[in-house]
Amino acid sequence: MFPIIPANSAASFPANDEGIFGFGSGSQTAVTNLVSNAGVVSTDVAGVGQARLGLAACEYGGDKGIFGFGIYDGASPNTRCSITNLVSNAGVVATDQAATTGTGRNETSACSYGGDKGIFGFGSTGGGGGNLDATNLVSNAGVVADDVTGVGTARRLPAACEFGGDKGIFGYGYDDSAPVVGMTNLVSNAGVVASDTTAVGSIRYAPGACGYGDDKGIFAYGNDGCWGCVVSMSNKVSNTGVVADDVTGVGTARDYIAACEYGQDKGIFGYGEDAGPSGGGFLAISNLVSNGGVIADDQAAVTGTARYALGACSFN
Repeated sequence: MFPIIPANSAASFPANDEGIFGFGSGSQTAVTNLVSNAGVVSTDVAGVGQARLGLAACEYGGDKGIFGFGIYDGASPNTRCSITNLVSNAGVVATDQAATTGTGRNETSACSYGGDKGIFGFGSTGGGGGNLDATNLVSNAGVVADDVTGVGTARRLPAACEFGGDKGIFGYGYDDSAPVVGMTNLVSNAGVVASDTTAVGSIRYAPGACGYGDDKGIFAYGNDGCWGCVVSMSNKVSNTGVVADDVTGVGTARDYIAACEYGQDKGIFGYGEDAGPSGGGFLAISNLVSNGGVIADDQAAVTGTARYALGACSFN
C-alpha cells in the first residue's frame, strides 16, 4: 500500500548529512572546509578551481552540490564570472566546468528546490545600476541553464535557503535605490520565483541562510546598513515559507557569512566579517543550528582560513 499523505503536509525528500564551505576572501582563495554530520568543521582542503569571492552554492541531485559565479582579479581587475564547480557526494570539488552559462556576477545567492535541483539568483554586475533579478536553474545533473527573466526587486547580497521539503526562498539584500531591503521571494518546486513578499523583521544585507528541521529554514546575521552595523539576529522560515519576526541574536555579529545544512536536520553558519569600527576583520567561527532552529553560541574551536564572501552547501 502507498502511504496516505495529508493534503496540507509539506513534501519530504532525503536530507543531507554533511556540508562544505568554500572559496571566499581575506585574500582570494579556493580552499574548502568540510562539515561532518556532527557539525565539526575540518581544516582547510587545498583549493580547486578559480579562487574567487562573492559566489554562492547549493545542493543538486539529492546528494551533491555546486559552487557558482563570483568575482576575481583576472586579466583586468574585478572580473565577474559565471564559473561553476561541482561537488561530489563525497565532498570532492571538481575543477572549473568548461562551459559557463548566465550573466557573470558576484554577491549572488542560491538554494535547492524540487528535491534535486538548484537555483542561483540576484547579484551584481558592477557599476551603477548593476543589480540583477535574473535567475539560473541547475538541473539534477548539475547543468546550469541560461538566465531566466527576473522577478522581484533587483538586488545584490541576499541569502537563500530551502523550506517545505521542495521549495526555496530568497530574502533581504541591497538595492542601490533603497538601499537595504528585507523583502523575500518564494521559489516553487518547479523553480518559479514569485514576486516580492513584504519584509518581516529587520532589513539587512549579506546575511546567511540554511534549512533545518527537515522542512524549515532560517536567515541570520548580516548588516543593517552602515559601516560596522553588523547584526546577529535571526528569522525563521516556516514550512509554508512564512518568515517570522526577529529572534535575538546569538554569537558574534557579522556579515558576508555562509550557511548550510548538516546532520540531515540541522544547520551551521560559518565564517564572515566583523566590520565594526574597531574591526574584528575576517573570521573563522561557526554557530550550529539545532533541529528546532535554535542557534548556539560561537564554537570554541577555530578551524580553517578566516574569510568572508564565501559559499556553502550540503552533500551526501
